[in-house]
Order: sequence, then structure tokens, then C-alpha cells
Amino acid sequence: MSTALVTGATSGIGLEFARLLGARGHDLVLVSNEADRLDEVRAELAERYGVGTEALHADLSARADVERVAERARAVDVLVNNAGFGLRKWFLDNERADEERLLDVLCRAVLVVSHAAGRGMRARGRGSIITVASIAGWVAGGTYSAAKSWSIAFSEGLAGELAGTGVTVTVLCPGFVRTQFHRRSGISVDKLPDALWLDPRRVVRDCLADVDRGKVVSVPSRVYKGLSWLARIAPRRFVRSGGKITDHRPPLR
Repeated sequence: MSTALVTGATSGIGLEFARLLGARGHDLVLVSNEADRLDEVRAELAERYGVGTEALHADLSARADVERVAERARAVDVLVNNAGFGLRKWFLDNERADEERLLDVLCRAVLVVSHAAGRGMRARGRGSIITVASIAGWVAGGTYSAAKSWSIAFSEGLAGELAGTGVTVTVLCPGFVRTQFHRRSGISVDKLPDALWLDPRRVVRDCLADVDRGKVVSVPSRVYKGLSWLARIAPRRFVRSGGKITDHRPPLR
């Protein structure tokens, strides 16, 4: 029986990954900083899919907690780096501690846990590492965009390093997804048109199909495939000027 570890597994994209991986028969290691919600989700998935479920309460901005998650990740067959959050204000208006926490969760935790999981998978000759980034990684939208840009480059580099080992690496780059992500970050997105919103289950289903095909970069929907292509080929001065989507710059995820 294979095991999948999902960070940020109690809501949104992470919860959909846990559900669809459970439906595929994977035992689940669910990582979240929401202790009460974590127990509820673990029980729900165990009953619904009949797979082994393990709850691992961890704050991925805390180094000791990241080490505990990394140690558990050494033995898994699928890793989903999904945990994340956004900041409502621009960089210079945020407290430095909040910016450092963002960097710890979105970058450092991904690096540490992927290093542990990747070594284990390479030794066993099989496995998949999935990191949830964003098309924000191709635009200039503050430190969230910078962190997601790091995730994209990191994943592409790791995919090349693991080529031919039996281990695949995929980075998921969605746009706006209907989850609690923006509300929890205090970001207003009420004025966005419906055409820009994605269903989280469809996003995860399409990503897992790309993982099965060995695709490295997964961009869901024709709309965001087109927007990501434009962001990558457009002159950088236009990409920079387009980074501020609203008064409070909602991260795309």
C-alpha cells in the first residue's frame, strides 16, 4: 500500500488532494496547523475511503515542526507540498516577522520536506512530489509571487535531477480557486469575474492526470494556460505593471 503526505490538508486544494488520493487507495498522512479540523478530516477520510489515515499537527513556520514532517516524509510515496497563505498588504507595509513566516512556509518547508521525501523516493526508485505554486509565480506581485516563482524553478530543477530515477516532480500553477484561502488572508476578491474562478476538485483532478503523464508544470484551465503563456513571453515591464491586480493584490491561488 502506498502512502501520500499532504500539507495544508484540512481545507481547499490540500483537502481535495487528500480526498482524491484517498479515493485512489493511498494511505494518508494529513499535515495541518488546525488541530481540531485535522481530527475531523482524518476521521472523515478514513470512513469514506477505508484507507489508513494519520494526523500530524504541525506549524510549518516552526523549524522543529518542519523537521518532524520531513522525518515522516522519508517513507512516503507521494508528497503534496500545499500548505500556504497570503498577506493582504504590500511588502513594506507588512511586519517583517510576517514576511519571514511566509518565506518559511512557502519556501523553506517545501525545500526541507522535499529533500527528505526525494531522497527516500530516489532510493526506492518510485514516487511523486507535487508542489502547489501559482501563476502568480510568473508575475511581479510582491513576496507571494516571489515565493511561488521559487517553487516553480525549484520543482523544474528537481524534476531534471530526478529524471530517469522513477520519481516524478510536478508543480501545480492555478489561478484563483474557490477556497477559503483569500478570506483567511483578509483579501477581497469580490469584483473578480466568474470566468477567472476555478473549482478546487477539478484543479486537483487535472493535476493528478498531469502527474500520471509525468508532466512537470501543470496549469489548469484554458484561461490560465493562456494567461501563463502571456506572462512568460510578455516584456517584463508589462508583467511588472500588471502585478497589482486590485488595491490589495490578491494572491492567485
